[in-house]
Amino acid sequence: MELGAGSSDEDVYRLLRPYVAAWFREKYGSFTEPQRGAIPLIKAGKNVLISSPTGTGKTLAAFLAILDELLGLSEVGALENRIYAVYVSPLRALDNDMYRNLVQPLQEITEKAKSMGYNVGEVRVATRTSDTPPEEKQRMSRRPPHILITTPESLAISLVAPRFRERLSSTRWIIVDEIHELASNKRGSHLALTLERLEELVKEKGLPGLQRVGLSATIAPLDEVARFLAGYNDDGSPRPVEIVDARFAKPFDISVVTPKVDLIHGDPNKINEEIYRTIAELSTKARTTLVFTNTRSATERVVYKLKKLMSSQGYVDMDEIEAHHSSLSRGVRLEVEEKLKKGLLKIVVSSTSLELGIDIGYIDLVVLLSSPKSVSRLLQRVGRSGHHITQVSRGVLVVVDRDDLVECSVLARAAMDRRIDGVRIPRNPLDVLAQHLVGMAIERRWSVDEAYRLVRRAYPFHGISFDDFMAVLRYLSGKDLEGEGVYSKIWLDESTNEFGRKRGARMIYQLNAGTIPDEAKIAVISNGSMIGSLEEEFVEILEPGDVFVLGGKTYRFLKADGMKVYVEPAEHERPTVPSWFSEMLPLSFDSALLVGEFRESVAELIGEGKAEKARRLLIEHYRLEPHAADEVIQYIWEQLAYVGTVPGRRTVLIEYFPSDGEWNIVFHMLFGRRVNDALSRAYASVLSDKLNVPVKVSVTDNGFMLSYEGREPDEKLIRSLLSSVSSDNVRALLERAVRRTEMMRRRFRHVAQRSFMVLKRYRGHERSLEKLQLSAQRLLEVLLEEMPDTPVVRETYREILEDYMDIEDAAKVLSWIEGGQLRVEIRGPLPYPSPFAHNIYVKGYSDVVLMEDRRKLLAYLHDRIVEYLKERGAQALAAPQQPGDGSGLDIALLDHPPGSGVPGGVQESQGQQYD
Repeated sequence: MELGAGSSDEDVYRLLRPYVAAWFREKYGSFTEPQRGAIPLIKAGKNVLISSPTGTGKTLAAFLAILDELLGLSEVGALENRIYAVYVSPLRALDNDMYRNLVQPLQEITEKAKSMGYNVGEVRVATRTSDTPPEEKQRMSRRPPHILITTPESLAISLVAPRFRERLSSTRWIIVDEIHELASNKRGSHLALTLERLEELVKEKGLPGLQRVGLSATIAPLDEVARFLAGYNDDGSPRPVEIVDARFAKPFDISVVTPKVDLIHGDPNKINEEIYRTIAELSTKARTTLVFTNTRSATERVVYKLKKLMSSQGYVDMDEIEAHHSSLSRGVRLEVEEKLKKGLLKIVVSSTSLELGIDIGYIDLVVLLSSPKSVSRLLQRVGRSGHHITQVSRGVLVVVDRDDLVECSVLARAAMDRRIDGVRIPRNPLDVLAQHLVGMAIERRWSVDEAYRLVRRAYPFHGISFDDFMAVLRYLSGKDLEGEGVYSKIWLDESTNEFGRKRGARMIYQLNAGTIPDEAKIAVISNGSMIGSLEEEFVEILEPGDVFVLGGKTYRFLKADGMKVYVEPAEHERPTVPSWFSEMLPLSFDSALLVGEFRESVAELIGEGKAEKARRLLIEHYRLEPHAADEVIQYIWEQLAYVGTVPGRRTVLIEYFPSDGEWNIVFHMLFGRRVNDALSRAYASVLSDKLNVPVKVSVTDNGFMLSYEGREPDEKLIRSLLSSVSSDNVRALLERAVRRTEMMRRRFRHVAQRSFMVLKRYRGHERSLEKLQLSAQRLLEVLLEEMPDTPVVRETYREILEDYMDIEDAAKVLSWIEGGQLRVEIRGPLPYPSPFAHNIYVKGYSDVVLMEDRRKLLAYLHDRIVEYLKERGAQALAAPQQPGDGSGLDIALLDHPPGSGVPGGVQESQGQQYD
């Protein structure tokens, strides 16, 4: 598979033209691992996927062989006026970087060639994106670049631009950068079909197919990403592709730091100060530090606090600390990036916007505030430091609470052990297919069978059924919705089995193509007055009755209409949805399983009276500080002592308890928020039907809570609930549960836009998002009643259940329960939530303005647990050592076996397994 992996530097130099080899030898001296692996494969005409961290030279690995070929053609006067190579990246900023990074080497190589007596001509490079002025695009059509730099969206539109389409027909190489970022979403599905259309165009000219080169940061599984890059042949066989696996070509050093303060009882302000002081201390030992948070709001807060703290203590000037996130204007982001490249900044704080490979110059330390939620994201972020392959990529995770400590410990160890979570590639997104079928119809008349073969060559659509394919064609050609202002975009003749474009289709395609939905702010109306705005991502997770914080006050969500949300004041009520929740990164399923295994393995040692062995494991293998190791052991011991079981990879715990006039049922399912979102809605729907009461849902990565007013739950009710949700019926339950939600209405608008059912731009007019949303809502009501099986509705369900939630792994969890691989234990009624349930229970208190209340509630619950255990004679472990005292954990108090403190109210039968 890795044909070039064994090549020496001299082997690679011999493959290059003398002046290219001389330039590289003088500039770099030797090749990096991905370069030694990839250059011979690309020179041999192979499809290649290169996976390696930032700073390992993978971009040059992809381009050096291509530049060498183009310069060789120019030597003999055979470099024609056409496009040879197309480079595609997900970000326009990356495109601009790539332009600079190609133009300078080309100038240097040309000068070296001339100095060695070679006559080489100009190799032209140009960028074509939505930012490119029309006159420049026209010049490009007349005199095309030899290397075109573009985005997935611009490439798709270029394919239907008559003159430029002809220029693309000579493409020989396609380079897809940051393929890990594209493969996991609809932009990747969109690009996969674009590449097949480009492949078809090239072959129509009698040329060989595209040679594909993919560049990726650390990702898994590589063979699946390689198939995504290369696609399939007409006969269904996968195209051959070679993998250069240099994911660990650079050394990584990843550690976990726990602030030296009581994470439960400490004063909230002091805890926050300690966290910021920890970040400040770490950054003073580095030249430039990149700090990652998990939300945009946290980024702003951290920048504000660090500026205040570090400038007051004389560490840095306030201007040396900046924020970078997607909500900032492009101009501000570019300014921050330029300052970084010039070494003018000491600290940059980002959410996710600096994860991709934009050239940001020298970073020698990455600090992650809280868990990054997946091993691959952790490696991607830490890989931004130590930009050269010889430099160590250093990363430090700073934890914020006990659950975060457990999670960060597991992810850091998994990253060092190279246990990477797998990418999830969307399958058969019908809205993307609809868009491309319109694009194909613009190109020419197609036979249905020919088009179906082309679509199935793209990896995301390889398994699409002919029935689904025809359903999309019939939707695009149908007249069923003309009364609602939706007109056909193509003609379809089923007697001849052909289709083609209708008048106006080109304009629709060029003005409305793409997969990224427009970001929108939703006006919030209370008592007839606008009181603020919310992001659309946040609004779509709201249900009537939800309470959230806006401007420091709590409001109850009543309904949404278009781009307006109607609320009423809800003074003194706790939020059911924190305002940052829609921004939060979900814990990946694979990483969640590792956290579950960790919990259980530590619990097993503690249960066997081997707490000191567990402590050594945490310090030596997981590289935790002594006080942090003690905190983990104490946390897991408290859970064992209170309910007698630790939920994790093999055990699900369900507990129930009363609170504030409600009953709460907590499902400890450690499978990540996307899985838990699906399972919680399915169980809530069934519970609501059984009791005929509304059920509130709170979801975290570690579990979820169902809350309702009514009769006390019992084992019989919970077992009935468990048996009512199965791997066979969970999809139907979820479709029913989301059918009338705000999420369904807003996701439908996105899908309808991608499917050209609702058009934002047409005939020189642009419709507002409010009008689009109202049109979409009206259409959805009609379709749900009259045509619920139309591809646009089906795709909306699929996107919610498969891309936003994770129904595939949710069904897998249910099958584990059904097959007995997952044991289910039930405890209740408990006087208080168990220690592992505390963060699930107080999730609603996690809003920024109520952080102090949240900390107080956690401390209160913890104190009640400790008192309860003492009253029942469960002798606790010694409290975690005061940070820094150097003493070990006192394990002499483990005479009482864990679980002996199980509350007296627990019924005997409730420790039984659910089979």
